[in-house]
Amino acid sequence: MDIFKEVLGAENRIRPFILKTPLIECKKLSGMIHGEVYLKLENEQYTGSFKARGSLNKLLSLTETEKKIGVITASTGNHALGFARAAEITGVHGTIFLPENASKSKIDRLRDFSPELVFHGHDCLDTEMHAKNQATKLGKTYISPYNDLQIIGGQGTIGIELMDQVEDFDDVLITIGGGGLISGMGSYLQEVKPDTRIIGCQPENSPEMTLSLQQGHIVSLDEPKETISDGSAGGIEEGAITFPLCQKLVNETILVTEEEIVKGIQFMAYNHQKIIEGAAGVAIASLVKNNEKFKGRRVVIVICGGNIDMKIFKSII
Repeated sequence: MDIFKEVLGAENRIRPFILKTPLIECKKLSGMIHGEVYLKLENEQYTGSFKARGSLNKLLSLTETEKKIGVITASTGNHALGFARAAEITGVHGTIFLPENASKSKIDRLRDFSPELVFHGHDCLDTEMHAKNQATKLGKTYISPYNDLQIIGGQGTIGIELMDQVEDFDDVLITIGGGGLISGMGSYLQEVKPDTRIIGCQPENSPEMTLSLQQGHIVSLDEPKETISDGSAGGIEEGAITFPLCQKLVNETILVTEEEIVKGIQFMAYNHQKIIEGAAGVAIASLVKNNEKFKGRRVVIVICGGNIDMKIFKSII
């Protein structure tokens, strides 16, 4: 499994269909750490998140037979939006399974695309398992939100852009859900810039990857708590290829509270006039909470998405 090679292949496949998202310096955070902090604005990517990259790479990699039979996926929203756009670009018939508590704003946007929407369960992992079973039953290809080589490779193309946009950097802060984004970016950066510290960021209410890394095996929570970081919420599939990758690539993880995530969202609105979702607020909050770790360093924070329910956003602001 050569993730680095897949990232390079993904760059060639998806480049005509995606945006090279901006990288901007945050003067306020730079001042806080007496260094430099840059924000990689994946909230300005097509469909509002980095997920547009992996889904497109996966669907462009399918055989003609797989495309004709059709594909199935499961998602809390961002992967679904990326998948829906990729399905239209490639002409593939797709079905999206979502948990019944998925963000209303993301559901409304999904209805603008062609894939069929099916709702099942309230836990992201349960929804994923049900979708996988349906794909097997119907003989269709299942497109995992994170547990897939081509998905990981597509997300890793952000690392290629970073190397073009900033001369050098010491640390990259990346919010972790299933681990596809940090696995892709981390694999690429480890090859081209192995001294980079890869910092995983998670909400305290959904710390599955952090717990799994600490205990050395995949941990599932019996009663997961709700989090405003819905884009990173949920468990990790047993046997997920992202887990050993995270074990290899992630230098450390940081957990933040719901209140700290809200302050991260407010920070981007007040200081940069940007709308970001909870998962992106996690990464901002992680630096603010642990700013002493980054004194005098050059840091990149991946702002992974901007798809937040407007009622929630307005209440936060």
